[in-house]
Amino acid sequence: MKLGFVGLGKMGGNMVQRLLADGHQIVAYARSEESIREAESRGAAGAQSLEELVSKLAAPRVVWLMIPAGKPVEEAIDALAGLLARGDVVVDGGNSRFTDSARRAASLETRGIGFLDAGTSGGIWDLKNG
Repeated sequence: MKLGFVGLGKMGGNMVQRLLADGHQIVAYARSEESIREAESRGAAGAQSLEELVSKLAAPRVVWLMIPAGKPVEEAIDALAGLLARGDVVVDGGNSRFTDSARRAASLETRGIGFLDAGTSGGIWDLKNG
């Protein structure tokens, strides 16, 4: 599977590492150039923007967000809504409030874009534990 991954912090970076080790193809984007370079050194394709990330994915696209809840997720989803197309999917792997997730899902649905709220836990040690 090929997917876009936004957010390469402690959890996101480890998730990308594990996905790559399991044979998935990742296009990685983060605000930190160093995080992108680290993901590239492990086999991911780097992207310098959300636009570039989306352009490197074939439809139907899946973009997984591992960024802080609130304004960062809101801004990323607003930007992705204008870049993605009907049949694409956004996964919010952070810890967004369920009411925000429901609102985001409804908004994306009007464009034919799927949305999953997949709050992720397990901490950084689950790189090995799963």
